[in-house]
Amino acid sequence: MGWGGGRPVRVPGHQPLQQWLYLVAFLDLFGVSMVVPLLSRHIKLLGGSSTVTGLIGSLYGLLQLFSSIVIGSWSDVVGRQSILLVTLILSGCSYGLLGISTSIFLVILARIPTGIFKHTQTILKALLSDLVPDHERPHVMGRFCAASSVGFILGPVISGYLVELDGGFYSTCFICCLIFFVNAGVVWQLPCKEWLYIPTKELHSMTENNCENMYTTLCKENRKSFDTPSNGVMRLQTSDPLWNQCMSVCQKIKGLVCSNLWDIFLVRFLMALANLLYFSNFGLAIEERFNVPPRLIGYLISYGGIIGSLSGYIAGSVARLYNNKTFLLLLHSSILTCCTMVVYSFATSITVIVLCTTVFGFSTTIGRMCITDVELGRVGKQARGTLMGAGQSVTAVARILAPVLSGLVQEVSVCGPPRLGAGLALLAILHMISIHSKQCKTTEAKAKLQ
Repeated sequence: MGWGGGRPVRVPGHQPLQQWLYLVAFLDLFGVSMVVPLLSRHIKLLGGSSTVTGLIGSLYGLLQLFSSIVIGSWSDVVGRQSILLVTLILSGCSYGLLGISTSIFLVILARIPTGIFKHTQTILKALLSDLVPDHERPHVMGRFCAASSVGFILGPVISGYLVELDGGFYSTCFICCLIFFVNAGVVWQLPCKEWLYIPTKELHSMTENNCENMYTTLCKENRKSFDTPSNGVMRLQTSDPLWNQCMSVCQKIKGLVCSNLWDIFLVRFLMALANLLYFSNFGLAIEERFNVPPRLIGYLISYGGIIGSLSGYIAGSVARLYNNKTFLLLLHSSILTCCTMVVYSFATSITVIVLCTTVFGFSTTIGRMCITDVELGRVGKQARGTLMGAGQSVTAVARILAPVLSGLVQEVSVCGPPRLGAGLALLAILHMISIHSKQCKTTEAKAKLQ
């Protein structure tokens, strides 16, 4: 089929490449989830108080808040593969340093590079969106979330056995470090020529050579020299490339700040904060309300994770039922999430809690997939890393606020966090209805003009 055909052009080896990226996502969260649950215990064994533990956790969140958008934008400028390698290697080194931490100072020192460079998931999402056409993106993002969730479920199970051994925490950290280096090796061997999907409509019946000639012509017209790295992002070459990269990153961030994406970022923030409030005291609330053993609570949390992972595998099929109208699917999944929080907060039996956990795992997974797809649909392919980083920064703000708000409302009621979460979800729903109404009016106006 020629370049001008009605169906999108497929990159050879497209599916196998996606599978490799799913593997990277799985190993990434598998390694992290082995260490993070044990970190608080390790800090206390080193003599740290609960306050110190909280401050170290906040330090990581603050570093993620400011570094997410910068690393994402840097991947737009330099190329996804290069930045992914850098983040994996430096994150692996930081976990290796954590594996020899015998003091609070070393723990803090080890968490700093992790907070700055641990953005594997962000870059992988941007890369996957580069690889596939828009109509396949919900399916691919759903599978990506599923692979990541499986890693997050299995990690604590393995580390729970390792920590019982002599020096178990240190062994776990070194295994995590090794996993990151293996991941870097996987990324290194991926075929660079297949790192970008180019939609048919942008090729204008041209071959790859014609595309290169077009770039060359544009470069000559602007009297600048460009380079196209492995992920298809154009890069300016000057006598000071590092300075040029910094300027390009700043320009992309400035463009995002001045964009029309803040309405979607508000939806992301409200729903992320609502979800975090729901989970903030889940175990404590279940124990106090129903007097169940911790083991059952652990099973319930794992069950929710399994439901979320399975939901990721069917997310693409659900999106197809909506004809890939992901904004409408986002609205409906948010309504389902809000209703589930209300039912959970007033539940009188553990059976209802199990039902709520099932529905919540499904609705939040679909919601995360949808919000990512809606955001990506509003930007060009050369700003996707910046966008994904900004989204992570917005979520980081919610992670910082959630523990504070949860503690305050728990002073009133143990069911306060999910009820506040339901209220925030309702605000997000009303905001989405307003956005949808404006979009419908704009579409009708355009139709009348035609």
